[in-house]
Amino acid sequence: MKPKRTVSDDLLTVLKKSKSIRVRAGTGRHRFIGIWFVLAGNRIMARSWSVKPNGWYSTFLKEPRGAIQVGKLEVAVRSVPIKNKRLRDAVDSAYLEKYNTAWELKYAKDLAGEKSRATTVELLPV
Repeated sequence: MKPKRTVSDDLLTVLKKSKSIRVRAGTGRHRFIGIWFVLAGNRIMARSWSVKPNGWYSTFLKEPRGAIQVGKLEVAVRSVPIKNKRLRDAVDSAYLEKYNTAWELKYAKDLAGEKSRATTVELLPV
């Protein structure tokens, strides 16, 4: 069995202080865009708020390799769709806890809704 990739301590430190990451889905010449993310334990989790045909989530479904930027770090990642209900529930809680100001909460609640739950992905460093 292959060992699961882990998030480095340096990356975890920066992620814990960050409200968002920049993501580039696929290996093409796409630009980096900002998205909200959460940590479930030491796992980098993200959801799409609006699933667009050429958006980051749809691109990751077709081509799971990409990269994230956070702080001064750029890390190659592989996107893995998450189907596990318990993990999706943990991601719901993490979004609601992290994004809890008045203006953020509206979007965090949407990210915890069924449509967005279906887009839950883990971003694994490669």
